[in-house]
Amino acid sequence: MPFIDLKTQYQALKPAIQERINRVLDHGQYIMGPEVAELEQRLSAYTGAKHCITVASGTEALLISLMALGVGQGDEIITTPFTFVATAEVIVLLGAVPVFVDVEADTGNIDAKLIEAAITPRTKAIMPVSLYGQPADMDEINAIAARHGNIPVIEDAAQSFGAEYKGKKSCNLSTIGCTSFFPSKPLGCYGDGGAIFTNDDAIALACKEIRVHGQSKRYVHTRVGVGGRMDTIQCAVVLAKLDRFDWEIEQRLEIGRRYNALLDEHGISRIVQRDDRTSVFAQYTVLHDNRSQLQAALAEKGIPTAVHYPIPLNEQSAYAGRCKGAATPISQQLAQRVVSLPMGADLTAEHQRATVDCVIASR
Repeated sequence: MPFIDLKTQYQALKPAIQERINRVLDHGQYIMGPEVAELEQRLSAYTGAKHCITVASGTEALLISLMALGVGQGDEIITTPFTFVATAEVIVLLGAVPVFVDVEADTGNIDAKLIEAAITPRTKAIMPVSLYGQPADMDEINAIAARHGNIPVIEDAAQSFGAEYKGKKSCNLSTIGCTSFFPSKPLGCYGDGGAIFTNDDAIALACKEIRVHGQSKRYVHTRVGVGGRMDTIQCAVVLAKLDRFDWEIEQRLEIGRRYNALLDEHGISRIVQRDDRTSVFAQYTVLHDNRSQLQAALAEKGIPTAVHYPIPLNEQSAYAGRCKGAATPISQQLAQRVVSLPMGADLTAEHQRATVDCVIASR
């Protein structure tokens, strides 16, 4: 049983993917070819955001967004420690300081009630993470940011492209939205890729220039930038996958609901989804007091698992001395208990039932 079944997805999309890749090979524009603009237009229409800027990875999307906001030495970015390292990594790379705020015990998302106390005159942005595919409390976070001088809010939506929050798409819920097209994401390419979304013209222009070494036109550098372009072949892959994406989201929602019902029937603790939003279940995550025992039992049955994430970022040696923030006990507790189960649009009911049966037997 695969943890994420990319092979079945490829077989379903093989003719479309090959046709798209062959088109790129025929025209030979491997960097900034026509598929780049086509994908940006389609993703912009999908999210409802005015601008989409494709970039080399989800990490690059966060980095370029912070650069577009002018984040630099000594600035503070409020975020969560219970996430993938890229969220803090880009902050530190710019000389800024991650200010970690604890998370909600039931969703794993940043606790909006704790954000206001972390704001200082140095706060340059707030970066909530839409963990496991479910947006955070974006209305509350945006309201806090507005009360404190319209602090920019960057949604780290690396795991939540396709999710909805109160009828709006993730990536179009705040000043900037950033996502990833890493192969295992709900919408993935066959390498690295990502995108930035915004309705702000000035931010969009800055991001476009920063991703091509700060160029306003060829060899005219108006900003400090990076080599942050998403290559044309990866854009072609995502374009082919978009034609199946709505169906895949429906499947993920159905599989997630089925997991919830089966596990709730037996009182298995899990990450909770709020009623006013959807999760695209980038990971389906349960909570277990003896994680290693559960993982061993599942492995014995040939069922793969993963842990997202075992060590909060404020406890990582690379970041412990470079961050600020109050204690984060909920993040510590979740890090010790979370286990992600197989998930994906092509997960069969039989595989799902076998996984649930093993979880129930190992509680």
